[in-house]
Amino acid sequence: MAYSNLDQLYRTVIMDHYKNPRNKGSLEDGSMTIDMNNPTCGDRIRLTMEVSNGIVENVKFDGEGCSISMSSASMMTQAIKGEPVEYALKLSTIFSDMMLGKEIDESIDLGDIEAFSGVTKFPARIKCATLAWKAMEKGVENESHS
Repeated sequence: MAYSNLDQLYRTVIMDHYKNPRNKGSLEDGSMTIDMNNPTCGDRIRLTMEVSNGIVENVKFDGEGCSISMSSASMMTQAIKGEPVEYALKLSTIFSDMMLGKEIDESIDLGDIEAFSGVTKFPARIKCATLAWKAMEKGVENESHS
């Protein structure tokens, strides 16, 4: 099976985030904690977030799982840190649409996140890729109801 240069680049980006995760760890006092898992693959994530005045001030993740789930968590935390909650949720919707092979909003620069576009070819891996995003959505929704 031959891979294009783009596939190879994307795999390199994913492996870089897996081996050198950004924002790995946890936040202490006053941060919300969201635990989620993907039983089909054994992925487990703990997301800690500080949201203030509608801004994701800080976000970290910890957990264990496959390269897809852990690198997705790394990229997601990078993408939403310091951003408005609305932007984080919009990015999550775009990511979810991309995973489902739908047309996505091209006006948003996905940066490294675009590396996951090939995951649509592997339906069993979509839950791995979206785990951290679902955790973030759950945390933000809980925050807005408190």
